[in-house]
Amino acid sequence: MDASYWQTQTATKPLHPDIEWNKPERHDQSGRLAIIGGNKLGFAGVAEAYTVATTAGVGEVRALLPDALRKTIPTTITDTTFAPTNPSGSLAKGALTEMRALGEWAQGVILVGDAGRNSETALVYDDFIRDYAGQLTITRDAIDLVKNNSSLLVERPDTLVVASFAQVQKLFQSVYYPKIITFSMHLGQLVEALHKFTITYPVHIVTLHRDTIIIASGGSVVTQAWDNPMMIWRGTVATRAASYWLWNPSLPLEALSASIAS
Repeated sequence: MDASYWQTQTATKPLHPDIEWNKPERHDQSGRLAIIGGNKLGFAGVAEAYTVATTAGVGEVRALLPDALRKTIPTTITDTTFAPTNPSGSLAKGALTEMRALGEWAQGVILVGDAGRNSETALVYDDFIRDYAGQLTITRDAIDLVKNNSSLLVERPDTLVVASFAQVQKLFQSVYYPKIITFSMHLGQLVEALHKFTITYPVHIVTLHRDTIIIASGGSVVTQAWDNPMMIWRGTVATRAASYWLWNPSLPLEALSASIAS
């Protein structure tokens, strides 16, 4: 198999160290990132993403949450917008106005999860994804919320999906991609499948296969040994990736690779 499209890196030997070295130093050049998520039962993903993005060096970070959380958000999340909530405690149809306004302000948006399983919220997310033209990162249960419209994600330019292996499986299935991926397949087979998938579709994908994190973009694939899956499940990996991509919009593969190596 010709695997010229596949490169590996380690935390001590990143493929693109210049990305880390060239991080913006000035606050006004460090980008604007919007974080959307949460429901009345949880906002851990939003809180984690807010802290990670701020620590990474994003210039301005704003969060949008359901109004049901207004009295429970910690003071560490200092720039927050609240939007209408439906009876299940998730974002209601009326939240779309605030989401679109935040999208106009931001250079990048991350749908970080804890979104709930409400069908109304799913439609709100679908409408936002369809209308928003900037860099979009989606992860955790936000991916499951829009699974019935997966083509929205894979066919949309400037989209990063940070997903579990099971979510990637469902993504392939939902767009009727002819290649079936299984957890038992060898890493090389999965890399080849993601290589071909990201040639077919413009989406960028980050996922975990056993003890290896995989980044696929434009047919190129980077892998790195990974022993901390919780960083993916908590939204840390997605937020760091969104931050580095914000600073390097024309170099997604390089930015995403640098974000996990640093």
